[in-house]
Amino acid sequence: MRVAVIQMNQGSDKAANIGQARRLIEAALAADRPDMVTLPETWTNLGGGRDARMSAAETLPEPGGEGGEAYEFLRSVARANRIHVHGGSLIEKGADKLFNTSLVFDPEGREVARYRKIHLFDITGPDGTGYRESALYGAGDALVCVEAGGVKWGLTICYDMRFAEQFVALRQMGAEAILVPSNFTLQTGKDHWEVLLRARAIETQCWIAAAASHGAYEERGATRQVYGHSLICDPWGHVVAKCSDGVGFATARIDPALTARVRRDMPVLEHRAARRVDALDAARRVDALGAARPDAS
Repeated sequence: MRVAVIQMNQGSDKAANIGQARRLIEAALAADRPDMVTLPETWTNLGGGRDARMSAAETLPEPGGEGGEAYEFLRSVARANRIHVHGGSLIEKGADKLFNTSLVFDPEGREVARYRKIHLFDITGPDGTGYRESALYGAGDALVCVEAGGVKWGLTICYDMRFAEQFVALRQMGAEAILVPSNFTLQTGKDHWEVLLRARAIETQCWIAAAASHGAYEERGATRQVYGHSLICDPWGHVVAKCSDGVGFATARIDPALTARVRRDMPVLEHRAARRVDALDAARRVDALGAARPDAS
């Protein structure tokens, strides 16, 4: 199976963002003939404040129902090209709050998976800029895997990547590859983006496909930057495809034989299950050892 990560420089104009996604997907299909394409986080909107996000939000239909403009665009791309489409994430209009939501469509254009981002980005960046995703979004509460092209994919979004236990849980659910659509800030991205994704690949022995946004956008009168560098890692942690600066795409082949070999030769999931130690009991044993030793100060 060949997967292409699409790297966008979206802004607050939803129609323009859909047009950009269309052009990039068409270019990836023409050049690399992928079986799946994956878009960045909130690819229909980045910046413009609360009003722009609300304008970009869509009420997602029940499976089989008719959705909004972006939803139907994703469905049409899948059906017209007979590929799987992972729609990065859309801004979902909920009853009380928005949700940051991933969708997967099969080659018939049917929605086959829906995941709401669990870990919300409430942090202060190195330059003092505050991000409070929870002010507008609600958090998801369910892990999701889906079969596509003979590969079982786990779904995550951006900040989720800092929580290794979520990725391990997806591996335990049978994931062979994990999708990580992102809008990673420039300041955190230059230090953490690649190392975190490679670590998640190594820990879970899964392929990682991370489509990201790149470049500048406007937010509340200030210019912000997202890091880009969309990439695909293999289960050994090697980066096998990567976007440079700017918009574009990168494609790699997901090789189940490599996945099987890495897992056979280093069976970490089996070792985890066999040697699992209750964290509280482990802490008590450490405390007991410390109490038994003479003070060395």
